Amino acid sequence: MSAPERYRKLSVIVPVFNERQTVVEIVRRMRAVELPLELEVLMVDDASSDGTGSALSYLEDSTVRVLRHAENRGKGAAIRTALPYATGDLIIIQDADLEYDPEDWLLLLAPVFKGRAQVVYGSRFTGERRNMMYWHWVGNRFLSWVTNVLYNTTLSDMETCYKLFEREVLQGLTIESDRFEFEPEITAKVLRRGYRIYEVPISYTGRDRDEGKKITWRDGWGALKTLVRFRITRKP
Repeated sequence: MSAPERYRKLSVIVPVFNERQTVVEIVRRMRAVELPLELEVLMVDDASSDGTGSALSYLEDSTVRVLRHAENRGKGAAIRTALPYATGDLIIIQDADLEYDPEDWLLLLAPVFKGRAQVVYGSRFTGERRNMMYWHWVGNRFLSWVTNVLYNTTLSDMETCYKLFEREVLQGLTIESDRFEFEPEITAKVLRRGYRIYEVPISYTGRDRDEGKKITWRDGWGALKTLVRFRITRKP
């Protein structure tokens, strides 16, 4: 797969919080992807307390840049910190655990390279996967349904981590959410600006709570409020 000339670099933003067990492997997997464009990785250590910071210092090089928070602020805040440093023509979000496989970046890039999309989401519900816990499945499907009703779309997986954007889509867009509400906020703002989201199937290896899963039902409630909030606000 070749990239159109206008796409020269992919910026990957990786929020990291207490992922000492997985961070080395996720960096190895990201570096191993054979991309048709330059790679830039921006990792944001969100005040990890388990030794993740030391591992990141070892991993930093000309491709991987590490940014740090003095206190834990959340996923949305980490992405907001990294965005001003992202110089790629395309930007993707990557979690630091091993639930999402960087090899799937190529699936997300394909519709953009073909001129079919400016925003691509990787759906966990249309590809092969290790099935998630039942109530997480219910919560994810419910939030996607609410998104579809409020924003006149047909997404199967609004809460997916894998979100790819052309740089111009994010220009002038302000991220307000500090935590996991980033997912519904960015989706709402992109849809309100008139962009249609393209979905592709991805693989997914979901974790359980005892394996380090951090999101809870409280985050689902926050996501619901965020969807409603940005539907009724005047400014997209």
